[in-house]
Amino acid sequence: MDQVTLMASQSELVERLLQGEFICRTSGEEQWRALKSAANREQIEHYLNQLNRTLCSASEGEVFFCGYLQLGENERKVISAQFKEICQALIPMVEWLVLMQEASGQDASLVEGSALRLPELQTRIEDTPALREQLTQVSQYRLFGSTSTNVDAQIKLVFKRLVELGYLLKPNPEKQIYIATGKVDYLYEVIRFIDETEGLQLEAQAETATQRDLL
Repeated sequence: MDQVTLMASQSELVERLLQGEFICRTSGEEQWRALKSAANREQIEHYLNQLNRTLCSASEGEVFFCGYLQLGENERKVISAQFKEICQALIPMVEWLVLMQEASGQDASLVEGSALRLPELQTRIEDTPALREQLTQVSQYRLFGSTSTNVDAQIKLVFKRLVELGYLLKPNPEKQIYIATGKVDYLYEVIRFIDETEGLQLEAQAETATQRDLL
């Protein structure tokens, strides 16, 4: 890669970070690999520092995003607004994650790189009254804003919104297959942070909900 191409690639990467995107193998493998290099991270960090930003990571260094280097009044307002937005999405997202785990019949939680096949999930939800009820509840949260009583409309709206929010990618527009991004892993870390610092026990609530619905 020549110097001009390298600079252009780094510029695009920095722009994505500054826009609040989460860089992982799923959302951009080439840029993710670049950030796995200590030399590249140092260059990106040096540039970000000039803008009062810093490179952050989650999921044991598998997901990268941008944070503030120093916090002044304006930065604190921005972070406060972002955190409030995440907190408002926590319950809908936790319930959606539980729903996906139950509908897919998997014991493992949804993580970055996990594939969700919409037609299969929709069939299982339509065939199971308890799952249909869960989907209706999830889809009606303000985060998704569905007013439909139809499973097809509800689930498609939820998935469309999750793509817009950066939690899912749809690699092939012709296929109803979605891939979870590293933002899902970041969400788990936020849940753990809140759980540890405020005692909300969100993970326990999600687990209890799963056990309750299986009884």
